[in-house]
Amino acid sequence: MDLNGKVAIVTGGASGLGQGTVEAYVAKGAKVAIFDLNAERAQAVIDNLGADNVAFWSVNVADEESVKNAVAEVVEKFGALHIVNNFAGIGSAAKTYGKKGVFPIEQWDPVIAINLTGTFNVSRYAAEQMSKNEPINDDGGRGVIINTASVAGYEGQIGQVAYSATKGGVIGMTVPMARDLSSYGIRVNTIVPGLIHTPLFESLPEPAYQSLEASVCYPKRLGKASEIAHLAVFIAENDYLNAECIRLDGAIRMQPR
Repeated sequence: MDLNGKVAIVTGGASGLGQGTVEAYVAKGAKVAIFDLNAERAQAVIDNLGADNVAFWSVNVADEESVKNAVAEVVEKFGALHIVNNFAGIGSAAKTYGKKGVFPIEQWDPVIAINLTGTFNVSRYAAEQMSKNEPINDDGGRGVIINTASVAGYEGQIGQVAYSATKGGVIGMTVPMARDLSSYGIRVNTIVPGLIHTPLFESLPEPAYQSLEASVCYPKRLGKASEIAHLAVFIAENDYLNAECIRLDGAIRMQPR
């Protein structure tokens, strides 16, 4: 896919991995819709990249009507939809059972709703719009959905049971979703990040940060948002890449704690 002139939705696009991907797409000539809840951060991205290139929708990805309406409005504004990146997500820290008792269900539900159901909500309504596109290549391609999992989906640590369940679910959706959408020329792939430097890590004490870096096999550092964005661009551009979950993690394999 030639990204010049294409239209992308990036959930969680106002910061972190999402922001890096928005910037990478705009650099390739794409128009980008940010789905986020942080209007102030989104406006800063727009101010930097230009209102002609980026627009913002306040979207709760766990809310079906919010997603459905916003996706339709993106197509109305930009004329089509070709790419979706699902980055929006939250974490949790609680054991299935421990000194504090059983895992509180009120902590479980929102993680499932945002990380798993939210990813599916955006993907299904995006697929509906992509299916209406005229083919953009000789293969009959119409679009690509790029979801985001985590190495926790394979090697969840102690206290990550809810988060790991959602990321394992995203990994598990990849092949059947790609098969579901193959007749429409819509590809589906999943990025599986390891430890990526985001603003969250800046609050860590230096010894803790260095310990995280040391846990990576090679290179001995946290990944960069720009490296995730580079992978997203590659996935979007390579029309033969489909139904894959790609780890970008410096060969880390997470330990129990």
